[in-house]
Amino acid sequence: MLVEFENMRHVAITAVGAHLPEEVVDNAWFVERYDTTDEWIRARSGIRFRRKLPDNEATSDLAVRAAKEILETRGLKPTDLDMIIIATVSMDHIYPSTGNLVQAKLGATGVPSYDVLAACTGFIYALVQGYSMVRCGMYDKVMVLGAEAMSRITNFDDRSTCFLFGDAAAGFLLEPSDEPGIVKLYLGSDGSKGDILCQKAGGSKYPATEERIRNKEHFLYMEGREVFKHAVRRMAQASDEVLERSGWTTDDVDLFFAHQANVRIVDSTVKHLKLDVSKNYATIETVGNTTSASIPYGMYAAYKEGRLKKGDKVLITAFGGGFTWGSGTIIWSI
Repeated sequence: MLVEFENMRHVAITAVGAHLPEEVVDNAWFVERYDTTDEWIRARSGIRFRRKLPDNEATSDLAVRAAKEILETRGLKPTDLDMIIIATVSMDHIYPSTGNLVQAKLGATGVPSYDVLAACTGFIYALVQGYSMVRCGMYDKVMVLGAEAMSRITNFDDRSTCFLFGDAAAGFLLEPSDEPGIVKLYLGSDGSKGDILCQKAGGSKYPATEERIRNKEHFLYMEGREVFKHAVRRMAQASDEVLERSGWTTDDVDLFFAHQANVRIVDSTVKHLKLDVSKNYATIETVGNTTSASIPYGMYAAYKEGRLKKGDKVLITAFGGGFTWGSGTIIWSI
């Protein structure tokens, strides 16, 4: 589904923020505990390091630090915000939402807040919602964050997935603009494939029981080979769709930010798109798969590095559990 609004306000990204926990977990940690090697992990995923939040913190704490950077950069008070949207699969609680907790910790009294759960595509889904609110004139300042404490829902007995994930938060402030910022956004999903990448227990179908906890059904579950095939096809398809609707080609794209699932998925997507590899901005080597935080963190890192400049044309795409997928074209406004 393409998200379109005619004869309405342009929407731009006006500030960015991010936070990584201090603790760095390198591949040696896994080598010491499992029958594996650094070479095997790097060849399979492209990951060397990932971050882990302290035991006394939660996803909302990561999000608050990213949110504070956004506010400070823009010179705003928390109460200046009109909406806070958090994309996450590792929420502090089922409810209250992580968005509610971030709102309270920021002191954004009265500002509406909520979560979006669309797995690794969650940030693009949240971006669509924030964009829509600003585009139609409902709100002027919407903060959209991806925040994940994946170390809390990773099964460290599953050798095939335990090394993939890291903790992080990152996001944007969206505001109306005189010039185009967010150009087009595209979303898709296929719930019939939901059992291939999921968190089985903890909801109303499989409430937490001693047996389910013992079987580790409350942790992330993934059939890697099936996910790989669907991820490459869907991210390439979504990218092609949004580029066509934007009137762009891959030659027009200055930087490409794919969800950092693993290096093989990203490289295969780049190849399918026939995109110049120099345009692919990757962060997976240093932070791992941060799920809904991976695209905003990549854009944050590229901007801070000086790779992402005002006027640059950006293509984003993601695929995640659900299945969900999405893409977007953006003209960088900062």
